[in-house]
Amino acid sequence: MASEIKVDTIVNAGGDNDTGIDLATNDQILLKVANATRLTMNSTGQTTIVGEGGTTTTSVQQGLCKAWCRFDDGSSSDSFNIASVTDHGTGDYQVFIANDMANATYTASLMFGENGGSGVLRIGNRDIAAGSVGVVGTNGAMSSAQDVNRCGIDVSGDLA
Repeated sequence: MASEIKVDTIVNAGGDNDTGIDLATNDQILLKVANATRLTMNSTGQTTIVGEGGTTTTSVQQGLCKAWCRFDDGSSSDSFNIASVTDHGTGDYQVFIANDMANATYTASLMFGENGGSGVLRIGNRDIAAGSVGVVGTNGAMSSAQDVNRCGIDVSGDLA
C-alpha cells in the first residue's frame, strides 16, 4: 500500500508564511486521478490539462483569451488587458492591447450589436500589430462606414 500524507497547508522551510510547493528546477507538478495524469505544470509554468474527452490535453496558456473589451462608439465600457480604444472617425477604431501580443499573428474575434440597425464588423483599415488591432464598422451592405454600439473584441494568441 502506498504511503499517504494529509495536510491542510504546505509551508516553505524558511517559515515566512509563504504557501506553496517548492520544487527543484527541472521538476514538474502532476495531478493524478485513478493513476492517470490530469494536469501537468512544468518548471516554466506551462500547464496542460486533460480535455473534455479524457484522451487529449490542451495548454491552459494557449486556451485563454489574452485580451477583450466591450465598447460603444470608441468608449470602452469594460475590458481586460486593453489600454485604450481610439476613435479615428466614423466607424474607424483602434483597440490598444496593454500587454502586447508576441507578434501580429494572433486572432481577433468581433461581436457587434447596433440599436435598431444592421451592420457588419470587419478587421479593417489599421494593420494588426502586436500592440493593437483595427476595427471598422460598416453598414449591412459594407458600402459605407458607420459608428458602432455594443462592439466586443476577443484576442487570442501568444503574449509577448
